[in-house]
This record gives sequence, C-alpha cells and structure tokens, in this order.
Amino acid sequence: MSGPNLLLTRIDNRLIHGQVGVTWVNHLGANLVVVANDKVAEDEVQQNLMDMVLPDVIQTRYFTLQKTIDIIHKAAPRQKIFIVVRDVHDALVLKEGGVPIDHINVGNMHFEEGKKQISSTVSVDDKDIAAFKRLDELGVELDLRRVPEERGQNIMKLL
Repeated sequence: MSGPNLLLTRIDNRLIHGQVGVTWVNHLGANLVVVANDKVAEDEVQQNLMDMVLPDVIQTRYFTLQKTIDIIHKAAPRQKIFIVVRDVHDALVLKEGGVPIDHINVGNMHFEEGKKQISSTVSVDDKDIAAFKRLDELGVELDLRRVPEERGQNIMKLL
C-alpha cells in the first residue's frame, strides 16, 4: 500500500488565511487541508474562522500533532492533502513521527524579539535554525516562498 497523497506541507504561523486558502489550495489541487497544531485542534472559534476562508468544496481537519501522526497513513487515495503547521518545530515533530514529508514550503514565520529576519516573511532564532537543520538532515527539501508564482529559495542557504 502506498502512503497518503500528501501534496505539500507549509509552515505559516497564520495557518489558513487568504493566501493559503485560495492561492496554494488552487495551485496544488488540494481537496483536504489538515491543520496540524495542538492549540488549534482544541479551538473551535479559530477553526470556524479559518473554514470561512476556504471554498465549500475543500475539506478541513484540525488535528493535534500526535493525531496527525497516528492517522495520516489511513488517508484515502482520493484525498489530496495539504498540511499546514504553525512553525518549524511542529513540522519536525510530524516528520520524526513518521509523516512522509519530503518537501516543506516555508511561507511565514513572524518576527519577534530574539529572532533575526532572513527574508521579508521569515524570521528565525537558534532553535528554529536547529530544527531546519534537522529537517535538512532527514532529507526534507526546504523551499522558502510566499506564493506559488514566486521563485523558491533553499532556506538552508539563508541560515
């Protein structure tokens, strides 16, 4: 049996918003967006707000990281899955937990105290850099780009 039909995993601390809900979903041809985040999995208000961004034909699931790890391999072949996580640490937990992530789109990581800005939309600290290096060691392609039309950059060259 083959693995889940995982189209892409995106790191975006905003999770589902216009860019993800319209541009990326259409570009990928996804019919299921899985938000893998422990806090959002328990927050129905946030889930409802994110659902409003997506067309009705796109299904969403809001899972904890562990639930994503536990059930991703049970996905039906017809499910074209786009996983969205809040940060690089969530992505690393999924990868190390056995989710077959081989390509990550690094879209948005807000600037905050103690982080350095490496692109117009991505800021990192030492823990983020260590997590990106671990993903790179695990063979994950790390592509920094906001929108599909943009030319991506290997984030490892910017760290």
